[in-house]
Amino acid sequence: MKTDRLLSIVIYLLNHDTVSAAKLAERFEVSKRTIVRDMEHISMAVIPIRSIAGARGGYSIMEGYKLDGRMVTAEDSVSIIAALQGFASSYDSRRYDETLEKITSILPKHQGQSIFLDFGASGEGNEIQAKLKTIEAAINKSQSLDISYVNASGDASTRLLEPIALSYRWYAWYLLAFCTARQDYRIFKLARISSLKPTSTKFSREHAEPDHLLVKAFQGVGRKYLDITLLCKADIEVQVCEYLDGYITETRDNGDFIMHMQVPEDERIWFAVLLSFGDKVTVLEPESLKTRLTKTAKNILSLYEK
Repeated sequence: MKTDRLLSIVIYLLNHDTVSAAKLAERFEVSKRTIVRDMEHISMAVIPIRSIAGARGGYSIMEGYKLDGRMVTAEDSVSIIAALQGFASSYDSRRYDETLEKITSILPKHQGQSIFLDFGASGEGNEIQAKLKTIEAAINKSQSLDISYVNASGDASTRLLEPIALSYRWYAWYLLAFCTARQDYRIFKLARISSLKPTSTKFSREHAEPDHLLVKAFQGVGRKYLDITLLCKADIEVQVCEYLDGYITETRDNGDFIMHMQVPEDERIWFAVLLSFGDKVTVLEPESLKTRLTKTAKNILSLYEK
């Protein structure tokens, strides 16, 4: 609907600087002529649209303008509150609790909330919380960090970093930073940072927007994935589907089933889960995983035989 598009354009402009008509047309899947007409209608609604001519021109909303809280519906309010509560559960920061209180005070009354998000597990304990706060402070001050780091292969190193952004994915917190030794952007898993110390050194350069850098850096991580085929006993189907991110391709007459899954080769959790299922799961492919499981099982057995 046209009204929904107009409101979406206003919200988009509030969250961005000058945006060209071509970019708005692409985002909202209309023609540039339609965007021009939309801007006229938005201006008629007494929303201060500013038009800038030239190659780098476009549309923006005059600084200082605020949306009326009544434009947010009660349903929108429920979604916003649930999202903020979920984030606050994962990051122990008074600032975000205060943000939640402010947002709650200006949004419409939210009755009947039925979805509650709790990302408490993403906090990964007090040590990770302390690292998060130290890194966030360094980012805000454009302050470099000295870290000691151990990569997935167990190689230790010390680095001088210019921290750019924090990201939670793959069930863990990661730091995007400019590594002064490599002169490039790198991703660092917080759980592998053994020490973290702010320095008096300021950033050596201006960095691009974090969202674009994050996409590029994670693409460059080059994670190797392993394709696995399992034969699983019927009585553990629920547990296997819960703890292993795979899909069932065949179910046999006795209830046993074949599962396929793709996992990051350098992560340990999925391997530990496989071991925990004992003789209830048999690896059919690849041979390298069979060898790894056999070797691990023999090493464990030898500890108790001694």
